[in-house]
Order: sequence, then structure tokens, then C-alpha cells
Amino acid sequence: MAEISQYIQSADWKTEKHVPVIECPAKVKADELFQVKVTLGKEVAHPNTTEHHIGWISLYFHVQGGKFIQHVAHVEFKAHGESTEGPNKGPVYTYHEAVASMRTSRSGTLHAVAYCNIHGLWESSKEIAVS
Repeated sequence: MAEISQYIQSADWKTEKHVPVIECPAKVKADELFQVKVTLGKEVAHPNTTEHHIGWISLYFHVQGGKFIQHVAHVEFKAHGESTEGPNKGPVYTYHEAVASMRTSRSGTLHAVAYCNIHGLWESSKEIAVS
């Protein structure tokens, strides 16, 4: 039986439009709020059409040396130009960007996973040092 991990893809976000880009400080103070922004298509634009779009982004944090991962945030994108008049005729299009504020008392790794309705799951990560 296949495990879900074999379906999660990763690459360099500078050349692949599906890879989540995590933007936040690399070093934070213990228990002090900081903001994390996750986007896609920073260097290579990802389309946002009825036929091809990002459905959601989830953000996780794994404490260094910890056994389990913490689910920080999940953002779903619901408007991709759908309309009763047909695909891409609607008045609203969401943009695939998620922002979350968090704090941590320990260093660890942020993991972002994004879902493209055509190309599946994509992941990236960023280490966070706590002082």
C-alpha cells in the first residue's frame, strides 16, 4: 500500500511554480509573536483559473527533537472565476497566499504543503532558530 508521502513533491521555488515559499524570520525570540507568509509562484507565476488553481495551503511546525508535528494553519481558496456563465467568467478570484502569526519557545522547522488541483501536493520547509 502506498503512503501519502510518496505523492508529495518538492523542488526549487525559483524554478517551479507549485512549491510553497515560506517567508518569515530565520531567528525569533522565544515566545514572541512572528508572522509567517506562504505563497506560490514567487518567481514563476501559478495560474488561478477555474481549470488550474491552488486549492489550499497548510502550515506545520516540527519542534527540534520532538516526536510530533503541530498543525499551525490551513487556508482554503474557493473563488477561481467560476460562474453560471462558464469557467473564468466569474467576478472573483482568490490569490494563493496564506499569512499566520505564531510563537514558539523552541527551535524547529516550518513545513508548508500546498495542493494544486492538477499537479497535486507540493512541500517546502524552513528552519526557525529560537533565542
